[in-house]
Amino acid sequence: MKTAIKIICALLLSATALWAVDAKKNWKAPAHKIYAQQLSDEIMTNNPDLISITFHGVPPGLSKVYTMFAGSYLERIGNPDDPDDVMIIELGITMLDPRWHRMKDPAKKFVMMMPLRNASGENIGLLVAAYKNPEFKPNGSNAKLEAEFYAKGTKLRDELQVKIPSYEGLFTPVK
Repeated sequence: MKTAIKIICALLLSATALWAVDAKKNWKAPAHKIYAQQLSDEIMTNNPDLISITFHGVPPGLSKVYTMFAGSYLERIGNPDDPDDVMIIELGITMLDPRWHRMKDPAKKFVMMMPLRNASGENIGLLVAAYKNPEFKPNGSNAKLEAEFYAKGTKLRDELQVKIPSYEGLFTPVK
């Protein structure tokens, strides 16, 4: 009897832990692969200078539920967006984040947060590209690097936009 009680308690604790992890999510990806994830996989394959690429926005059928819905960090899909992510989506601005002083990051990186656009040029979400940045210069003379990362990021975004006929299309199933 004691063994059965221990097993039941262990199962309840496991279920509670899983619920707590899922409780942090604000969206659950479908069981099938979506077009945005296929695009993310292609981008990562074709851009070895990237650490990650992520797609953010409000999934179809929801209202004001800003989330990461595709990207190179599969475990983060469904995580709620931060206020700066939402600001970019709502205002259509671009942020350059050199992360010069982040000592806990495992690798030096330069992050571009920019409006995700569809083929007609409409802002439809957020695209975040984190580039490897081994050339960080602690003396502060990084303006040239910032301009290079800005050019790379916007070029990637603009090349991607022609592959996105509509926002809803990002959520269509692919094989």
